[in-house]
Amino acid sequence: MKIAIVEDDINMRKSLEIAMGDFKEFEIKTFKNAKDALKSLDDSFNLVITDINMPGMDGIEFVKELNGRFEVIIMTGNATLQRAIESIHLGVKDFLLKPFDIDTLIAAIKREDKIQKVQQTVTKTKKDTSGFLGKSKVLDKVINIADRASKTDASILLLGQSGVGKEVFANYIHKNSLRAKKPFIAINMAAIPENLIESELFGFEKGAFTDASEAKAGQFELANGGTLFLDEIGEMPYNVQAKLLRALQEKEVRRLGSSKSVKIDIRVVSATNANLTNKIKDGEFREDLYYRLNTIPILIPPLTERKDEIIQIAEASLIQNCEKYGFEVKCFSDEAKDELLSYSWPGNIRELISVVERAVILSENNEIQVNELYLQNRK
Repeated sequence: MKIAIVEDDINMRKSLEIAMGDFKEFEIKTFKNAKDALKSLDDSFNLVITDINMPGMDGIEFVKELNGRFEVIIMTGNATLQRAIESIHLGVKDFLLKPFDIDTLIAAIKREDKIQKVQQTVTKTKKDTSGFLGKSKVLDKVINIADRASKTDASILLLGQSGVGKEVFANYIHKNSLRAKKPFIAINMAAIPENLIESELFGFEKGAFTDASEAKAGQFELANGGTLFLDEIGEMPYNVQAKLLRALQEKEVRRLGSSKSVKIDIRVVSATNANLTNKIKDGEFREDLYYRLNTIPILIPPLTERKDEIIQIAEASLIQNCEKYGFEVKCFSDEAKDELLSYSWPGNIRELISVVERAVILSENNEIQVNELYLQNRK
């Protein structure tokens, strides 16, 4: 187990190094401040142990910067109840008051080590990655964050360009969560007429408006117990945002035309390719709703940053389309593969899949050539 210790007191830091050096199962690396630690922490670390009161960036701010990437144990000599509660809300596993003996710290570390080993076993046996058509180191890093997030009920905001696979990630998070056996309901805010969004989300009673001939449950109720995926959340009308915020805060919704509220238990995953910070500045998106939805932001890189996946996705899509249309299995020529790798893919994975489907249909032979890719935006 690789452990990072962040402690500004040199004597305390050295004491911990010496004491923990006797435990060969632990690899220890110490840092004198949070900023130095942030520069060096990578996926090889399993646990972070940090003081709260440090010059520059304190322990709470440090944990916020870690953004759930690592499990954390906090140690401090003058903790307040408020600080303890704040750290717990950030997902901190243990809170140790100084002075403590080394056995207390080792016990906390071993508890965390045992939990992580169990989680790794569960992940290996239950992880469902069927929605991803390719693999790369870049994608694995994002999946790792999604794995951590999926085990909680925290709100997740998926960020990235159009076509990068945000709905695939939303599905993945749901399937690997404790809500996997409950409904997964996706709503595209950009696809629903503005005057229908409220009734679509919250439902309505019979007679609530002219065409309401019978009562209908909204998507919040239909997703109860499961996950509600709000795609293109940046397109939600401003007047509906306040009602969404209330539903998330109160964990209840009220159908249009009803005086009664219905309790809901859902996990919300949102997605956008818009810059919500700019929308907040322009008065188009509520800041309080943004923070409610953005507990765990996950940035999905564009396809140009995931080049290792391009041929994998293309070939997987090719096989799927050959089966779909009843064709003999086709392949790409080497020149066609080079063209796929050198293209900029402004439409990301969605564009790649569309290009492959078109090539499968229009190619005259079983080997797809460069001129049969029809890359319309090729410069």
